[in-house]
Amino acid sequence: MTEGRIVKALSGFYYVQTAEALLQCRARGKFRKDGLSPLVGDRVEVRTLEDGSGMVWEITPRRNAFVRPAVANIDQLVIIASEAVPETSPFLIDRMAAIAELKQCGVLLVINKCDLTPPTVLPPIYRAAGIPICCVSAETGAGMEELSGLISGKLSAFTGNSGVGKSSILNRLDPRFALSTGEISEKLGRGRHTTRHVELFTLQSGAEVVDTPGFSTFEEEELNLQLKEALPETFREFAPYLDACRYVGCSHTREKGCAVLAAVRAGAIHPSRHESYLRLHRELKDLREWNQRRT
Repeated sequence: MTEGRIVKALSGFYYVQTAEALLQCRARGKFRKDGLSPLVGDRVEVRTLEDGSGMVWEITPRRNAFVRPAVANIDQLVIIASEAVPETSPFLIDRMAAIAELKQCGVLLVINKCDLTPPTVLPPIYRAAGIPICCVSAETGAGMEELSGLISGKLSAFTGNSGVGKSSILNRLDPRFALSTGEISEKLGRGRHTTRHVELFTLQSGAEVVDTPGFSTFEEEELNLQLKEALPETFREFAPYLDACRYVGCSHTREKGCAVLAAVRAGAIHPSRHESYLRLHRELKDLREWNQRRT
């Protein structure tokens, strides 16, 4: 039995990096019966077969796991955004950040294309929320040294809406990748998806990254129901006020005596973040009601 980590999953094969080699593996049928799928980032035990391939035999306990994209044991979610075309909606950032908090995963916001449009909208929102920010240009290389330091020693999953430059940033961090990049559609104001699968890369600096498809793939019913239960706690700047509301079970949407609403009015919580919270609260409330009717 050999220990290793899954670094790529493609077409039913799992590519496991061991101390000796990269093994192409299948997963044993037991996982399917148990409703468990191996994920990129998983630490696993593999058996080497006679033909030189391998079989994923055991999965060690995970720190966290995402269903879509299929990754595990992530230290931080690196959300790539842009204030140029395509412009990133704060709501998309907030939904990703909330999911990361739910999964006990750090968050880093990277604003790309700063050579085209100096960022003025997003930084005040996320500095107030206590979320680290790095402004970069994949085109000129500005800010890339700072970004390299922020991901050093961590396994980071890179995500963002299509066209913001995830692959371009990874290419700039380490040219060995030569990842394909998509052209922005001027008509649609968005890019074509260029990431077709989930894969883990090790940079020359030693940092580890996972390039994932964009925001739209983070859609999963069970995850959304979990997010509904813990939504206020996933907005980190709400924490000082959650136990100070007048009523137990406050939803922080419109109640009298709500400490979160008072903090928004006082400027301690950015209005944009609370607007995202309200939108998520509505969407998840509708989802729960639909799920209860279905069952």
